[in-house]
Parts: sequence; C-alpha cells; structure tokens
Amino acid sequence: MNLPKDLKYTKDHEWVKIEGGMATIGITDYAQKELGDIVYVEVETLDESLDKDEVFGTVEAVKTVSDLNLPVSGTVVEFNEALEDAPEIVNEDPYGKGWIIKVEVDNSEELNDLLSAEEYEQELS
Repeated sequence: MNLPKDLKYTKDHEWVKIEGGMATIGITDYAQKELGDIVYVEVETLDESLDKDEVFGTVEAVKTVSDLNLPVSGTVVEFNEALEDAPEIVNEDPYGKGWIIKVEVDNSEELNDLLSAEEYEQELS
C-alpha cells in the first residue's frame, strides 16, 4: 500500500497535503481500494466555509456511496474538475491527479490532529 510520508492522514481515510495556508485533500490508496471502481465524485460545497469533520462531498463506487469529511476547518476554494469526466482518476492516482478539493485552512492548530503516515498505517493494522 502506498502511503507518502509528506502527507498527513485522517482515521476516515482522507489525506491532506499542506502548502502554506492551503490544504489539498483526497482519499487514501487504502480507501480507493476498499471502495472499488469509483464512478462519481460529488462536491457541492465549493466556496463554502465548513467546520472540521463536516461532510464536503461524496464518492460513489459501484458497490457503495461514501461521505467525504473535511479534515480541517476552512473554505473549499477548488474542486478537481477532471473528476467530473473521469472519476476513475481517484483509483489510478489517489495522491496525485486524483486529488478532490483544495481548502483555505481557517485554523492551522487543527493540523496537529492529523496522523503521520506511520500513525495512519498503525490505524489500518
């Protein structure tokens, strides 16, 4: 399983990449494998300010629909529009081209609650 060390993780299987005050968020390699073939990614919270752990969207796979929870409070400023036409990118490249949203972080203290790659791996075992 692929777990890049430069990312942070949540127990809900999202990953977070921090660049300045911006967080890029997607689902982990583990999550996409568990979901199976992803057929639709929906985010209706663009330009909305959300609290940590609020649902910002859903991922629909052949066998299930899963909520996406925001790992940090902030404003959703960008949605990966490539996923509208090709949601399978999340399966193919979950940490690269398969990112889902970008968020302007409101409270950088919340980043301390995220898991390292090692801590996330321990959660899975």
